[in-house]
Amino acid sequence: MDLTFDKLGLSNSLVEGLAKQDIKTPTDIQERVIPLALDKKDVIGQSQTGSGKTLAYLLPIFQRLDIEKREMQAIVLAPTHELVMQIEKQIKKLTENSGLAVRSTTIMGEVNINRQIEKLKEKPHIIVGSIGRILELVKSKRISAHTIKTIVIDEADRLLDQDSYGKTKELVKSVMRDTQITAFSATVNEKTLLAAKELMKSPEIVKIEEKELINPNIYHMYMLAEQRDKIEVLRKLIASIKPIRAICFISASEEVEVIAAKLKYHHIKACGIYGDMPKEERQEAMTGFRNGDYHLMVSSDLAARGLDIDNVTHVFNLDFPRDSKEYLHRIGRTGRFGKAGTAISIVTTKEAEQIKEFEKQFKIKIDVKEIYMGRIVELGRGKTVERQSSGKAPTSKKPVRKTSTSKRK
Repeated sequence: MDLTFDKLGLSNSLVEGLAKQDIKTPTDIQERVIPLALDKKDVIGQSQTGSGKTLAYLLPIFQRLDIEKREMQAIVLAPTHELVMQIEKQIKKLTENSGLAVRSTTIMGEVNINRQIEKLKEKPHIIVGSIGRILELVKSKRISAHTIKTIVIDEADRLLDQDSYGKTKELVKSVMRDTQITAFSATVNEKTLLAAKELMKSPEIVKIEEKELINPNIYHMYMLAEQRDKIEVLRKLIASIKPIRAICFISASEEVEVIAAKLKYHHIKACGIYGDMPKEERQEAMTGFRNGDYHLMVSSDLAARGLDIDNVTHVFNLDFPRDSKEYLHRIGRTGRFGKAGTAISIVTTKEAEQIKEFEKQFKIKIDVKEIYMGRIVELGRGKTVERQSSGKAPTSKKPVRKTSTSKRK
């Protein structure tokens, strides 16, 4: 018999609130983390994208809040604007459905700080935001560090890397010694683990060993192309598939707008998001993508971290991810909540050498395909194909006929 949330020690209000979202059975990460967090333990949690980590840390926070007090009691740190807004959306939804009078606010850079200070005067119970702006407001005593009972570090592999670790550590040192510190991510390597442990008191490590590290509902394929032809191959793929909602990943943030513009030139409804994008433009792109005004979103890795967008059917890798961790995060945008998804990588012959490494690491099959007569087919259909004696990915004897002169620099 499946375990239910009330057996984990949650209040009836929270259990009933979850039921209104049609959430009745805890996921593995929730089942393991919630009792520990309720017991005020420091926790390091790892589980795959889409496994319910946000509720795993929000539910114990809700349970432990003293709603009668007008004071700040929890801080949730996230590395991107989109993830901050998604966490806040879940807090608002849980607040409404549970009937609990929980107050929350978002605190981020690139937003008018005076308006944020005004919101803080209302003494929100939970603050969700970016480490830089939150630390700034703690130093100016706009955020009451001494009343904070819990700090959550979401996407810990980002917030505990060399760029953000110093600020995260400074924030942790500013709160009371008995403040609970928890950290969560889909990937926790040894470096992240050591950094997290330095901030915590005898942390409990919860690592969910999935039967499949990668969602089995996702079909993987790749296509070979010269670097200069990648956008043309992407255009043909989109014309063949006609996706309603897809994300295309590239490695360089500065190229997002360029790639999106080239796709728009070919009458593809595309938008782009990247880490340093102005807030208004980013909101317009995200709203348009969710509403169906855009069918394809071009994104950098950082901007897409933690994105929770329903019904993304395809993920395209225009730039192949630099490591397996990024591949895991990227494809986690599709095939969510039991639905099918497809991940398609457009790679050079050199990049294709990593394919077998990923197949071995994730225990998956990544099929090689090509576009032939407007359809996605097995590589070599209608063409003469030879396999290289070195065992590398197959290449076609016939060069792909170019239909566009646009080149990517």
